[in-house]
Amino acid sequence: MFKELDPLLHSQLRLSVVSLLIGIKEAEFSYLKEKTGATAGNLSVQIAKLTEAGYIEVAKSFRDNYPLTTCKITKTGIKAFENYVENLKQYLQPGKTS
Repeated sequence: MFKELDPLLHSQLRLSVVSLLIGIKEAEFSYLKEKTGATAGNLSVQIAKLTEAGYIEVAKSFRDNYPLTTCKITKTGIKAFENYVENLKQYLQPGKTS
């Protein structure tokens, strides 16, 4: 039987953010915005949802008097991503069992 995919990660933008953070561990908001092609408003909303779920941590500070938002993946986020990928494999190769 197919396992349920995490609805939080099944969103394209949220999955993109987590996928980027898996590889680099932390990134500035501007980097995530550039790489995902999202608007600042939409990205902010999706980051808030990931933060609320405990998948990422957000640190706000200043650099040269400008606001700086940095996102970092958590252990919970890494585990959720790994589970998502494993569950997705069942949909890609339905004849194989895990």
